[in-house]
Amino acid sequence: MSHRVQFDFEIDFTNGGSIQGQDFRLDIAHADIAERELADLLVADLRLLMVGAVRIRNRRIIAEAHKRATIDTPRAGTYVDLSHTIDNGTLTHRGLPGPLICDYLSREASRERYAPGTEFQIAKIEMVVNTGTYIDCPFHRYADGKDLAQTAIAACADLDAIVVRADTRASPAIGVEVFRDREVRGRAVLVHTGWARHWNTPEYFGEHPFMTEEAALYLRDCGVKLVGIDSMNIDDTRGGARPVHSLLLGAEILIVEHLCALHALPDEGFAFSAVPPKFRGVGTFPVRAMARLR
Repeated sequence: MSHRVQFDFEIDFTNGGSIQGQDFRLDIAHADIAERELADLLVADLRLLMVGAVRIRNRRIIAEAHKRATIDTPRAGTYVDLSHTIDNGTLTHRGLPGPLICDYLSREASRERYAPGTEFQIAKIEMVVNTGTYIDCPFHRYADGKDLAQTAIAACADLDAIVVRADTRASPAIGVEVFRDREVRGRAVLVHTGWARHWNTPEYFGEHPFMTEEAALYLRDCGVKLVGIDSMNIDDTRGGARPVHSLLLGAEILIVEHLCALHALPDEGFAFSAVPPKFRGVGTFPVRAMARLR
């Protein structure tokens, strides 16, 4: 069932003045919309500038059809989260342990350190770096390759990107043919296989989709910036060779594995970002991968 919200509002402007509205209605994507999200939606819908405080009152969720057919179509500027959530013990890769996420300082213990009514939580995480959705840089494969601290922000942020849809029902191998006749030079190429639907299940670690060496050679020679995939590994893990990692990382082409939600993206017309923290001596780390629609 579609939902709309009815509410009263007052909007102040930073250059003076204000406006009010009563029983205003908007289409919403979900019934539990937060007040800040509703305020931002209202300002965008009215196309207002110089907006200060926004006050929402008397809101009521209504189960009725949307008035705009494009409500579920992401707008320009919308961010799409392409990362899996990491929980305590989440398994990402066959043979690697899940993370331990716990309190280093609990809220209860922190009360002894701060003024009455003030408390904080400081988490402690123990994990291998190949956890969740992560990025590989050259140091992951080559001892003299660039590590995370040496990787430029421009190599993994706000990249012009495309999605390539790969049908792997007949074979898990993704060959060069799916990349031909596509504009890939200077872009992030994200391979959508649909494997992310198996996340957090035993099937995820099975015979997963992977790219062939020929495909990696083609993308390297075409000068792509980054290659991502929504599978457990961009290489065939049934043997010890890792030709795709070797070819791409050897050419300083970054790799992002374990993506998700690629089905929600258009084939092109978006920017891709997957920025890791600046660790020296580390070649892989979890990222918050995202797409920004244009």
